[in-house]
Amino acid sequence: MSKGKVVLAYSGGLDTTVIIPWLKENYDYDVIAVCVDVGQGDDWKVIKQRALDTGAAACYVVDAREEYITEYIWPAVKANAVYEDRYLLGTSTARPLIGKILVEYARQENAVAICHGATGKGNDQVRFELAIKAFAPDLQVIAAWRDPKWTLDSREAEIKFLEDRNIPVPMKKEQSYSRDENIWHLSHEGLELEDTANEPNWKHMLKLTTVPEEAPESGEYVTIDFEAGIPVAVNGKKMSALELMTELNRIGGRNGIGLVDICENRFVGMKSRGVYETPGGSILYFAHEMLDHLCLDRDTYHYKQLVAQRMSELIYDGKWFTTLMDSL
Repeated sequence: MSKGKVVLAYSGGLDTTVIIPWLKENYDYDVIAVCVDVGQGDDWKVIKQRALDTGAAACYVVDAREEYITEYIWPAVKANAVYEDRYLLGTSTARPLIGKILVEYARQENAVAICHGATGKGNDQVRFELAIKAFAPDLQVIAAWRDPKWTLDSREAEIKFLEDRNIPVPMKKEQSYSRDENIWHLSHEGLELEDTANEPNWKHMLKLTTVPEEAPESGEYVTIDFEAGIPVAVNGKKMSALELMTELNRIGGRNGIGLVDICENRFVGMKSRGVYETPGGSILYFAHEMLDHLCLDRDTYHYKQLVAQRMSELIYDGKWFTTLMDSL
């Protein structure tokens, strides 16, 4: 008999697939896998079945794409929040929502704990845990990669862990970038990017965006309608938030817009190099900033720049559900 239930933030990748049997063996919990769709483009039927085949007692797939855009992306756009002048907060805006949904399913399942697979070197561990504690300070949080019981310190060790248990490995064994994708962006870390002297292998890396050298020379005209600072139409056509972002991603992607190669200061004190593809988001940010230039007086616009910087730091640090964030 298990000791209770744990809700796992499940992506279907190697780490979280390993965590399912690891939790059962080390904590004797029934694992409830929760997949939050924020526009990753994954085959959720396959991922759900993978979770169940790996030993999850249940797996929920939550379509949160519209909520993600309207409740998290739009506020960042309205504020023109950009972290360290270049990062449009693609991963940062998604994590608070995922944390909130994990708590909702933990309550629904009467779970005693929530588990995530974020590493001990990154920002996501902080973002998940701050969101979880904002809504459920009573729940245990298991951070697998920081847990003393976690001894799998490499991809090879994780793969062997699954193979020893006759569990299919959900990825190829060759090295690949560490990626995070949603409807707003796609990030890439690792491989040649670990050496800052290396130029990114653009053709091998990019999925959403054409390299500028291969984009059409003629360019493309785009109109965006805003209502109260919120985009509502592209080229005169009213769209839902999801439709609008999908269309702008197509337009920006084929025109080589939204590529950023940066070395950012992580909340945990490290520097991290990443390449970000944010085609539709880059178009929106530019358009909204031009709207601010048109509509706001000098003092208001200058003060908004200060607010935008502070808001970008709060979002990046995972402090979405805070009094200061609500006030801003």
